[in-house]
Amino acid sequence: MPSADLCSEEEIVQLVYGFYDAVRRDEVLGPVFNQHVKNWDAHLPVMVDFWSSALRGTARFRGSPMQKHAALPGLSIELFQRWLGLFRQTTGALPNAALAGQANALAQRIAHSLWYGYQKTQNAALPKPPETQAAAR
Repeated sequence: MPSADLCSEEEIVQLVYGFYDAVRRDEVLGPVFNQHVKNWDAHLPVMVDFWSSALRGTARFRGSPMQKHAALPGLSIELFQRWLGLFRQTTGALPNAALAGQANALAQRIAHSLWYGYQKTQNAALPKPPETQAAAR
């Protein structure tokens, strides 16, 4: 449950900027993110709004993460796992243990949901096999 008492807005900024600094430097995730995020100066405040809304209940975020992620080509479970690993490294360095715990639990749910939605979207986009004569009868 989001709560303004969980952390300060400055801690959210520290989490988001620290995490995405690590993502951008990562040899696997960096190229993926840098290919799709054209303006980091605009993207990072949106991510702050997302995490502030999700963790502090500020309700500032407006957007559709599922649609944006579903449109990306070539995502894999390994990329999501690596994203979670970097996220946990970032939260592990935060002095606020309650924030780290809540953020990690939420990140896990988000990764699961995005991966599930991504698979569902990708499978729906695949051409359906033609019906066989036997199945058509």
